[in-house]
Amino acid sequence: MSSKMGSGVCVMGLCFWVYIFCCSFISVNANSLVGDANVEGTVFIDGNKAIGKIDDDFVCATLDWWPPEKCDYGTCSWGLASLFNLDLNNNIFLNAVKAFAPLKIRLGGSLQDKVIYGTEDDKEPCVPFVHNTSEMFGFTQGCLPMPRWDELNAFFKKAGAKIIFGLNALTGRSIHSDGSAVGPWDYRNAESLIRYTVKKNYTIHGWELGNELCGSGVGTRVAANQYALDTISLQNIVHAIYNAIEPKPLIIAPGGFFDANWFKEFLDKTGNSLDVATHHIYNLGPGVDQHLVEKILDPSYLDGEATTFSDLKNTLRSSPTSAVAWVGEAGGAYNSGHNLVTNAFVFSFWYLDQLAMSSVYDTKTYCRQSLIGGNYGLLNTTTFVPNPDYYSALLWHRLMGRNVLSTSFSGTKKIRAYVHCAKQSKGITLLLINLDNSTTVQAEVAYNSTRSLRHKHKHHHKTKLIRLPSGLAEGSMREEYHLTAKDGNLHSQTMLLNGNILTVNSSGDIPRLEPLYVNSSKPIFVRPFSIVFAVIPIVFPACG
Repeated sequence: MSSKMGSGVCVMGLCFWVYIFCCSFISVNANSLVGDANVEGTVFIDGNKAIGKIDDDFVCATLDWWPPEKCDYGTCSWGLASLFNLDLNNNIFLNAVKAFAPLKIRLGGSLQDKVIYGTEDDKEPCVPFVHNTSEMFGFTQGCLPMPRWDELNAFFKKAGAKIIFGLNALTGRSIHSDGSAVGPWDYRNAESLIRYTVKKNYTIHGWELGNELCGSGVGTRVAANQYALDTISLQNIVHAIYNAIEPKPLIIAPGGFFDANWFKEFLDKTGNSLDVATHHIYNLGPGVDQHLVEKILDPSYLDGEATTFSDLKNTLRSSPTSAVAWVGEAGGAYNSGHNLVTNAFVFSFWYLDQLAMSSVYDTKTYCRQSLIGGNYGLLNTTTFVPNPDYYSALLWHRLMGRNVLSTSFSGTKKIRAYVHCAKQSKGITLLLINLDNSTTVQAEVAYNSTRSLRHKHKHHHKTKLIRLPSGLAEGSMREEYHLTAKDGNLHSQTMLLNGNILTVNSSGDIPRLEPLYVNSSKPIFVRPFSIVFAVIPIVFPACG
């Protein structure tokens, strides 16, 4: 198959860049492209080896403790989304979780370090949070009754979710005037909850210690040395209680913002007691920020978070720990997000870029704040109907496999390009995000290859004729999934897949996510302000 060779030819030994053109014609293509500027670009993929590896159940979402009285900037966006009062009988909610089969769900948030557990060992009255502005985070201590814990676990089992529970790490400590929390963790109440959970045969994927207490902390902070000792205590408790049970739950910490020095000391001192190092991401600033959309659409701003992923990867690599990196909580914009931004179509640009960028740096799991609640829920807080990012997450979960391939894009800086081995078929899945409001990008895909080829000169352009890479035959078809906003409105909460509205039916069923089938020899058109997943049936060494 011959094609025009551009400036991206790589000739090193037997390594050549081979161009394969990939393209689609979505149902609205012919008319919608009128008036748009068109530019050509090339995705370069190195398929020889993986540069990162994610968990099979990489996508994770959070459930929080915030009561309805939680308000930010005069807006109260949590409703009945708390672990205390969430409607566990809602059919859309059940179906939304079941669609992932499985979805990791992390239970936690700011108030988790003020939650006590109403087990038979707890002698205090089990009362809910009470709004009090003089208290840290604006609420008094609250208590999780065991009947509610039973209800939650029944739902999780029915939905097939994998649960990470964030434990209260402030119990027993005294908070000093300088904002530090001093003294060892009193783990007796947590131990009682863990024993109750095992006695009831509830499956917990991981126990996480504390929320945002590392580094300079949020609300208060705990020194790295003490946190390491407490994490070792948690591991001892879990291993004792789960003595004859395999596999044992993961030991996860510290669940806060990455601070290189703090994390380094913590990881050095936890040794092999820690399975997962979690960090949080709110890199867009406060939810009240009026420039959120500008930041989301700015490639250089998006690139800024790569430093955190890279630094954590290097810190883990240089420490004696065998722990892996997770993003334990990421809502983008803190203090509950921003209505019609963090719960609208435009946020999928940020969210999918985050999932993909974190994967490049060997992040194993990424937990979105939130599954429901605030202005950044994957589901609508009142109706439970999926917001656009829910469908972005579900497509990622179904299409993006574990192995991450090295990828670059030339032609425009407004395209974000990422490639994984395909998840449910042989081949690769290409993710293209177009941050430009008026330019359609015609994407060529170039693969590295060491296969034999012969030269042919035609006109003034060099072309290469090459036996097609393994698995990609003449006339082969690929799958394409084009995501756009309803009426082209970035603030829309309705997403279109290949021109069709995505919505649940009257029974609360999650819609089927059907691809277009396109000849693999055609180019991929990525329309303005759109996202494309393309599953290409080509097998690389990195994908086995």
